[in-house]
Amino acid sequence: MTAWEVLAVADRDRLGEGPWWDARTEELRWVDIPSRRIRRATLDGVEGPAVVAPSDVGFAVPDAVGGVVAGLADGLWRFAGGYWTCLWTADHDPAAVRINDGKTDRRGRVWFGSMHRPETEPLGALYRFVDGRVETVLEGITTSNGLGWSPDERTFYYTDSIARTIWAFDSDPDTGDITNRRDFATDVDCFPDGLTVDSSGAVWAAKWNGSRVVRYHPNGAVDRVIELPVAKPTSVMFAGPQLDVLVVTSAAKEPTDGDLAGSVFLLDVGETGIAEQPARWQE
Repeated sequence: MTAWEVLAVADRDRLGEGPWWDARTEELRWVDIPSRRIRRATLDGVEGPAVVAPSDVGFAVPDAVGGVVAGLADGLWRFAGGYWTCLWTADHDPAAVRINDGKTDRRGRVWFGSMHRPETEPLGALYRFVDGRVETVLEGITTSNGLGWSPDERTFYYTDSIARTIWAFDSDPDTGDITNRRDFATDVDCFPDGLTVDSSGAVWAAKWNGSRVVRYHPNGAVDRVIELPVAKPTSVMFAGPQLDVLVVTSAAKEPTDGDLAGSVFLLDVGETGIAEQPARWQE
C-alpha cells in the first residue's frame, strides 16, 4: 500500500478541488467549492490567508502578474489587489449550472467547464480562455471535470463525470484545437473526477465514490490502483520542488465518507509531474 499523510492545515474542506502547485511561492493552492475559499499552504502545513469568493468557486489558478483567475458560479473572474473583476459572464443560469474544474495548458490558456447542479441534464460545456476571450469548445456535458495534457501536448484528456468517461483527443499545442474524441477510460462502480498527467505520460485520476486513485498507461490500461481512506477523492496534482508529491483533495459530503473526508492527502508514488503554467490573460 502506498504511504500517505494528511496536509496539516487548520480545517478540512467540504468539497476540496483543483490542487495547483505554484512553483514561484512553493505553495499548494486549491479550492473548497461550497465554502467559497481559495486556499494555499506549504506542504508542511503553513497556511496563508484564504481568499473568499463571491460565489461557489470551481477552480482557481494564479496568473503571470500576481492575480488569480477563478471560475465562479456565473463565469470567469480575476482577483487581484483585494478586488474581484469579471472577465466573462456565462449564458447559463447560475442557480442551475455553475463553473466547475479548470486548469491551464502549457501555453497559459485557461480551460474550464460547467456542470448541471443536479447533475441530471447535459447543460454544461467546456470552454477555453485566451487573450481576453472565452471560446466554447464542447457542449452537451453534464459534469465537466478533470482535464490534462500529455508531455508533448499532443493529447488532451477530459472528463464528464456523469458519463463515467475520460476521453482523449488529438491536440494542436499551437492553436489549442482538439479533434478525434475517443474513450480513454470508463468506470462502472464510481465516477471519474479530477486528473493529472505525469512526466512519463501516464494519467492519474481520482475516483469519486470509489475511494481510490488510478494510474493509466497512455494506452488506457490500468497500471496502479491506490486505495484511500475516504469515499470521495476529488482531484490529483503533483507538487513540491521536485514535483514528486502526489496531492489528492477530497470531499466530506456524507457521514459514510470516512473520518478523514475533506482532507488533502500527500503521497509518495515514485513518479514526477509536469510544471503548471500561470494563466495568460488580457485586460
